[in-house]
Amino acid sequence: MEMIHLRLVSPPGLTDETVGMLAADRCVFNLVVLEGMARHPDGDALECDVLAGAANEVLRRLRELRVDRHGSVVIEPVDTVLSGLAAEAEKQQLGPLAHAPVWEAVEARIRAEGTYLPSFYVYLIIAGLIGAVGIITNSQILIVAAMVVGPEYGAITSVALGIDRGIGGRIRQGLLALLVGFSLAMLCTFLFSLLVRGFGLQPMAFTLGVRPVSNLINTPNFFSVVVAVLAGIVGIVSLTQARTSALLGVFISVTTIPAAADIGVSCAFTSWSEARGSLIQLLLNIVVLIAVGVLMLRFQRAIWQRIGRRSSRSRHR
Repeated sequence: MEMIHLRLVSPPGLTDETVGMLAADRCVFNLVVLEGMARHPDGDALECDVLAGAANEVLRRLRELRVDRHGSVVIEPVDTVLSGLAAEAEKQQLGPLAHAPVWEAVEARIRAEGTYLPSFYVYLIIAGLIGAVGIITNSQILIVAAMVVGPEYGAITSVALGIDRGIGGRIRQGLLALLVGFSLAMLCTFLFSLLVRGFGLQPMAFTLGVRPVSNLINTPNFFSVVVAVLAGIVGIVSLTQARTSALLGVFISVTTIPAAADIGVSCAFTSWSEARGSLIQLLLNIVVLIAVGVLMLRFQRAIWQRIGRRSSRSRHR
């Protein structure tokens, strides 16, 4: 059984209607009303627990009452619930809808990943340098490590959310962060690779053109598209279901940071065709991940809305 905890501040003029709405919902439990106890914003403090499958509807009605505009709404996860009444209500009222994602929480996670602090660019640069070492030494382990360190998927999903919601500012910020971040990563890997080349530190196999890791990165093909599409699907599903283990798998399956690193390495060693192939690989992965992200957000919303309508019809029969 999944629940969320809501902490509300309601202006006195809205409290009666808000309490009435919450008290009448059979998926809302443990409702507490503390009149005049809230400050900043001032108002009445309300708390309640809501079955996760009904949370989207409850939050929608709170927005219709404009509690979020004139007061505040805080959503907290509930780790453990011991309640026979709640379990019975979930079974009778929700059915399959019990496992629906709370979209406010999903979008909050995506928005949090779309915050571009200096650390975002530092991680991208470090990931690029790790990827460059992996390319030069033909180490697949280091390529995987670079994929895990890279934070770019958060920016990609933020752009997808911006497109889905029609938020131009979020789209521009995300694309700019990707452009600046990958440019910095490519510049640093280029300078690092020049240093390696200048001192002759590259392995003999790399000098002789034996570059199996690099060849995998700079040769985009049909399978590159397939992997990017599948990774995009899994990435959005894992975000909506808060499955961090699955999301880690996305990080180590898309060729973004390795491609950026290979551009820098290839340019330093004047391997122009490899650099061109890696650039195509990088752009291909970013475009596909954004497009699939938008489609999957809309698809999942449509599916859960349909499940919600079916559940509502079955309850009223």
